[in-house]
Amino acid sequence: MTPLFSVIMPIYNVEAFVAEAIDSVLAQTLGDFELLIIDDLGNDGSRRICEQYDDSRIRIVTHPVNRGLAGARNTGIREARGRFMAFIDSDDIWMPEKLARHLAHFEHGPDVGLSFSRSAFIDAGGHPMNYYQMPQLTNITAGYLFCRNPVGNGSAPVLRREALEGIAYRADISGEKNAVCYFDERLRRSEDIECWVRVALQTTWRIEGINQPLTLYRLNAGGLSSSLDQQYASWQSIVEHTRHYAPEFIKEWYPRAQAYQLRYLARQAIRLRDGSFALRYITRATRSWPGIWLDEPGRTLATTGAALLLGTIPKRIYLFLEKIAQGVIGHFQRKRINAGETR
Repeated sequence: MTPLFSVIMPIYNVEAFVAEAIDSVLAQTLGDFELLIIDDLGNDGSRRICEQYDDSRIRIVTHPVNRGLAGARNTGIREARGRFMAFIDSDDIWMPEKLARHLAHFEHGPDVGLSFSRSAFIDAGGHPMNYYQMPQLTNITAGYLFCRNPVGNGSAPVLRREALEGIAYRADISGEKNAVCYFDERLRRSEDIECWVRVALQTTWRIEGINQPLTLYRLNAGGLSSSLDQQYASWQSIVEHTRHYAPEFIKEWYPRAQAYQLRYLARQAIRLRDGSFALRYITRATRSWPGIWLDEPGRTLATTGAALLLGTIPKRIYLFLEKIAQGVIGHFQRKRINAGETR
């Protein structure tokens, strides 16, 4: 029997988290799904953990070579039998009603091709951090998507199969000739936003979000600010890729999108406690498009202020102030969620 949903979960060195991710899928109130676990050839015990589950809805697919998130997702889509494609990263967690809420969203909006949910942050240990990703949910244009990526993370989106088929193309990948692709496997970072931009530019499907936080998005500790430079380089690759088929779009939106990307990287550097990197990137964001201060003054000021404080006050005092600020922000975010706000 054909399942309603195909849930696609790449795994690569996630033995500390993957059981929680699988459990959250199996706990869905809507049980009409298959779970495709794509083994991208890590070197830890992730696959062994997956093999311990005895559920006919689970299938494990192994890559012959490591191909990254884009390749794993492409494999999952090609293997999928469902009407809807749901993605979950193997270190995140779904709320039990996630699939049911997305099905209702699609039924209410027959022109919605990509449905996503808001997300709540959890720390590396899975504990709630009591604040949320709060993107705009409606009236999402290609330009807004390019600048802000309201989808937010790889565990939030669910797509109609037809929306993905609308952006499918063929390419030679990892020794496989003329394979059907959806995500660009040349990208090892930011491959999701590149895909969503193509949905917005190349199809007529609408992109819309659900007000409730149905995904728990894990913020893992550690990392290096140097990796943010690589992420920025990957984003620039997306710009060049998009310029080939939509040059006027890039001409119009690039300065603004660059500013938002640089500010996002500055915020990531703050999470890594690298104030000098954060200050450098928020300064570049302002130079790229000064309008970011008028468009979102609160968030831009907060990013700049945090970058400055990281370099001028003791770390323990900064962490104390950050915790207070997150609590205040989370309180008002929850009020907005309860009020059903879409912006």
